[in-house]
Amino acid sequence: MLKKENILIVDDDINILELLQRHLHSLDYHTYKAVSVKEAVAILRDTEIDLLITDLKMPEVDGFQLIQFASEHYPNMPKLVVTGYPSVQDALSAIKSGVVDYLVKPFTKEELKQGVLKSLSTKKKRQGSIETSETKKYNEIIGESEAIKNVTQIIDRVKDNKATIFISGESGTGKELVARSIHYNGKFSRAPFIAVNCGGIPENLLESELFGYVKGAFTGANDNREGFFQAANGGTIFLDEIGNASLAVQSRLLRVLQEKEVMKVGGRKTEKIDVRVIAATNSNLPEMIAKETFREDLFYRLTVVEINVPPLRERKEDIPLLADKFLFKYGNEYKDRYITIDPEAQALLQRYEWPGNIRELENVVQRAVIMCDRSIGVKDLPETLKYQIDFPEDDLLPLKEMEKKYIQKVLAATDNNQTKAAEILKIDRKTLRGKIS
Repeated sequence: MLKKENILIVDDDINILELLQRHLHSLDYHTYKAVSVKEAVAILRDTEIDLLITDLKMPEVDGFQLIQFASEHYPNMPKLVVTGYPSVQDALSAIKSGVVDYLVKPFTKEELKQGVLKSLSTKKKRQGSIETSETKKYNEIIGESEAIKNVTQIIDRVKDNKATIFISGESGTGKELVARSIHYNGKFSRAPFIAVNCGGIPENLLESELFGYVKGAFTGANDNREGFFQAANGGTIFLDEIGNASLAVQSRLLRVLQEKEVMKVGGRKTEKIDVRVIAATNSNLPEMIAKETFREDLFYRLTVVEINVPPLRERKEDIPLLADKFLFKYGNEYKDRYITIDPEAQALLQRYEWPGNIRELENVVQRAVIMCDRSIGVKDLPETLKYQIDFPEDDLLPLKEMEKKYIQKVLAATDNNQTKAAEILKIDRKTLRGKIS
């Protein structure tokens, strides 16, 4: 019988400790708890621990000192950080101290599971063990369609080199998942992976967050600080929504790609870096180039290798597999059991066009798991799936006639229930009657 791994959880918040313990027990791990670094050190000295999970911000002695102690005395023990106060500086310090992964609260049970598996697999690699089946390559990219097989074939070709990669695709298709698969399945997997949402950082801050800054560079710059590129040195930086970067940031990115060096904001000296750049967007960059809002020379530097992630409507044979993954995830999270889906509800999932792609499918399944008893039926699915209507194919129809035909189709789908049809069409009943009269 295989020995259960011992995991030590350290957090001064007892509620977080208990939540982590419940999740880890359900994943069949043995746990030890400590509310302070002093308690944690005592456990480490008396017990063989396979993985340390620790918060950073704690009273008296913080998590960084615990990580340093563990690195010095137990160098083969992997370390996983969980924190509610993420920052570039903390992430960089943690990675430099030998932390394998860095989870930001609140995180899901699935994210915790993957972080633990990843951390434990690094210990097994150091000890010469074979990687477990749960961590085999591309286990998070779900699908058997030709469209998704094309994506994994490209990942296979690029994962072991540091060529610049550009990932395109609609919102919700899983572009970051592809970027992570490239990094974690290649030979640089033990190096840092830093994901940056360029659309989620205010424009006036993005430059200093990416490249760091020196003391006095601007109001509030009270110390020298490294940026995301320095944090990713030796590994991979993923620049999501690159189309949101200003022309000034684009210019600096071009220099990074050309010269393999960065200069902090307000600095005078450049620093050599070794970073693989993966960029992604759902914007039309050629259109932005034509409007002169995106640099053409940067575009060609970014697109050495291109990966287009297909929308869900082009890989509908993968929908049952994806749905099954989310049923397992949320069934465990909300109901402590596997939730099934009946054939009629499954057929609705297959017919729907999924404009929000995998993200929308996950949200629908999550809601349905909450609403159902033991099996998801049509009644548990949102109205948008139940009353999806195809538009008339004849695009030569006058607009008014096309609108009338569409309304008639909605009415037919709702058994001529004008109230329900008006709700779906987001108009009032009086307007509906006027349009069909």
